[in-house]
Amino acid sequence: MRNEPLFYDEAKVRKAIWLTPSTWDTLKQVSESEGISVSELVERWGRHLKVPAVSPVLNRVRGANAP
Repeated sequence: MRNEPLFYDEAKVRKAIWLTPSTWDTLKQVSESEGISVSELVERWGRHLKVPAVSPVLNRVRGANAP
């Protein structure tokens, strides 16, 4: 069932990302071997990411602009 939260407390929404064909093929192969969709594979990967308290990139930018 689309747009009905089955595993999570919110419904998925359509988003777009740009990938190389080889990356897409790899995602398809892995998702098929797991018996899930590419969407679900990305969802699971994203849910395991840790959000840094402060971005290292932002720290470098701020450091370069510091007096």
